[in-house]
Amino acid sequence: MQKLNQFYIRSVVKRALDEDLRPSGDITTKLIKSKNKIIKARIIAKQDGVIAGLEFCKSAFKLIGRETFFIKKVSDGKKIKKNKVIAEIKAKAKTILTAERTALNFLNHASGIATITNQFVKKIGKKTRICCTRKTTPNLRTLEKYAVRKGGGYNHRYNLSDEILIKDNHINVSNSLRDLVKKAIKTKKIITVEIENISQLNEVLGLKFKRILFDNMNSSQLKKCLKICKNKYQTEYSGNATLKNIKQISKTGVNRISVGAVTHSAKSFDTTLLFR
Repeated sequence: MQKLNQFYIRSVVKRALDEDLRPSGDITTKLIKSKNKIIKARIIAKQDGVIAGLEFCKSAFKLIGRETFFIKKVSDGKKIKKNKVIAEIKAKAKTILTAERTALNFLNHASGIATITNQFVKKIGKKTRICCTRKTTPNLRTLEKYAVRKGGGYNHRYNLSDEILIKDNHINVSNSLRDLVKKAIKTKKIITVEIENISQLNEVLGLKFKRILFDNMNSSQLKKCLKICKNKYQTEYSGNATLKNIKQISKTGVNRISVGAVTHSAKSFDTTLLFR
């Protein structure tokens, strides 16, 4: 899994700044006579939630102006109330004006993911984990999976080479589910097998692999399958989990619930940047 380090942060933020500034830079800010004046600004939360992505936000300002002082008033993973200050910035006016939108885009996106993840986490039992999926924004997967962790969730596999996940389409193009699982076991990789019904479950029972993923089952079907498994495998549920039904799914005793919505449908966190 790609690590969240300063090299990654700077490279991702630099691409985003280039997207916003090419080919001629911030042509509006260039018109201001006092653009080199040192000023102060504050980033303020406009809603309750969980903060994430502050290093990305900071990097945007620092890449535009080395003179930037960026002071965090809250840490990633911490809850914040509406109208509270998230960070303070001291830099040239042109630095803040030019970097503002890119900086807030990263902060708002990551904090939105952390916030919705935390809402899911608060509704489930302590024995169940909320996991994200590969339903992420291209080139922002590391950031998004980081934000999930800051919201109290857990990461599923990072990419296709990380773990083996045998899904319905793999099964459809294979002659035998059981033979496919046997072949996967020989790789010594972590294996998850997606199951849609009891017939498929019976086909793989007895084989030694880590996890069974029950896909789009109702609570009654899920409970039957969990009883058949008898704790022989780690169990996971996937399929249209929402804030309304997540508690009911968790009560079945399943170990993990994968929720694609925490990344692909997270609402952007609401913030504002104000000059002091």
